Amino acid sequence: MVSFESELKMLLKTGKIAFGANKAMKAARLGKAKLIIIASNIPEDIKDDILYYSRLSKIPVYMYRGTSIELGTLCGKPFMISTITVYDPGSSNVLELVKEEGAQIA
Repeated sequence: MVSFESELKMLLKTGKIAFGANKAMKAARLGKAKLIIIASNIPEDIKDDILYYSRLSKIPVYMYRGTSIELGTLCGKPFMISTITVYDPGSSNVLELVKEEGAQIA
């Protein structure tokens, strides 16, 4: 069984991603993302906007169980990360793993 954390690390090395809620909302509006990962403690209004736009574009949204601080640490960054927008998964299997775990097509 492959963990989400190990697949996320592979995604960071080989995939094309962007950090931040504004970039996630823009990608969801334009339908350019393959997946959006959201931290558990993201503000409700931002979360609602991302879910709304991703529902319109049929982009899956994965709710990460950890906080934005934990997500930032997992990504090796010294700051909080509320959202990760995946444009290209690279050689990671994060999209398949998220489907198995049941990401909502918001």
